[in-house]
Amino acid sequence: MRLLIDAGNTRLKWRLEQGGIIAREGSALLDSANPLAHIEGSLNSVSRVAVSTVIHEDARQRLLSYLMQRVPGPVNFYWAEGQRCGLLNSYEDVKTMGSDRWHGMYGAWRHYRCGCAVIDAGSAITVDYVSKEGKHLGGYILPGLRMMLRSLRSDAARIAFEPAHVSRVEPGNNTAECVNQGLSWLSQAMIDRIRSDASEFELRQTLVTGGDAERLFTLGVDGVHHPSLVLDGLGYIDSEAHGE
Repeated sequence: MRLLIDAGNTRLKWRLEQGGIIAREGSALLDSANPLAHIEGSLNSVSRVAVSTVIHEDARQRLLSYLMQRVPGPVNFYWAEGQRCGLLNSYEDVKTMGSDRWHGMYGAWRHYRCGCAVIDAGSAITVDYVSKEGKHLGGYILPGLRMMLRSLRSDAARIAFEPAHVSRVEPGNNTAECVNQGLSWLSQAMIDRIRSDASEFELRQTLVTGGDAERLFTLGVDGVHHPSLVLDGLGYIDSEAHGE
């Protein structure tokens, strides 16, 4: 049995696979005392673990220690690479790219083998473009919804509001509307730009993943929802590393 883990800034996604078939998958808060509590009984059957993560080194070491205490098989961390199976990274120093972005792009490339835009709407929003030839054209990193809300709360003391998930983008008539609809307005502007770029760069597919993916669909993003895209890419790479 194989365990795949995508450890983001706030959440840990996991997937158990048996013989290439997904047995179970789920998620938990990263700082939970036991983020894999739901599959505690299956961990002693795990032959190996593959991890994609963007967390700080001290948190990575804690995660590694946690896994080594519960899983008999080896734990392998996978990072961004210069190239793989026709996908070419545009970064000069690939070590500075978050592994989740690379694994998401690789998942998209293996799924579709065409020009695509990959949107990961998590704590931060990342947008990456891959040409039909498999060349990473570059990307963008933006603050996510919750990050922007926290920034307004902590850095603008006189802006009092209650956060709400809204899809309206018209000008607000009170502070809460101005904030919540303003964030939707920003998101819709980003979506419009992605749509324009996809046309310019001849990108046939837009793939969306991350915790705020549904909100982007509500605001009009044209794409396919792949909730576990990073785990998909990670799984492909781990299989290739083991000659499967």
